[in-house]
Amino acid sequence: MNGPNLNLLGSREPEVYGYDTLDDIKGRCEALGSELGFQVDFRQSNSEGEMVNWIQEARTDHAGIIINPAAYSHTSIAILDSLLASEIPIIEVHLSNIHQRESYRQHSYVSKAAKGVICGLGAQGYDLAMRAMAQLLEKK
Repeated sequence: MNGPNLNLLGSREPEVYGYDTLDDIKGRCEALGSELGFQVDFRQSNSEGEMVNWIQEARTDHAGIIINPAAYSHTSIAILDSLLASEIPIIEVHLSNIHQRESYRQHSYVSKAAKGVICGLGAQGYDLAMRAMAQLLEKK
């Protein structure tokens, strides 16, 4: 699940977020998901409410959530609350290292709900999150 402005990846501040587009990342995630034996439901929204609805749906329809909440990381109690209510494993991903960014980006509400956080490794963070999720689900 991907938050606001991630649909602009590849052209928006590539020196911060890299040159991969969201479609590039989606393709790699779908291929890796197939290799790992699970389906990937890859989504992006600029709307906080839509993301909350998707998280609520995931409670019954999905085994886990990998989320890059983007700017909502730093502002959304609604997304945090929906993640906490989901009761499924959550891994938070950020392309950039939020701890090296502006002070207002250094705190993530979402991290409270996440089993793990991967940041600063660019698009590779999604691959690592998927492998970690596969291990978490194996242990269940």
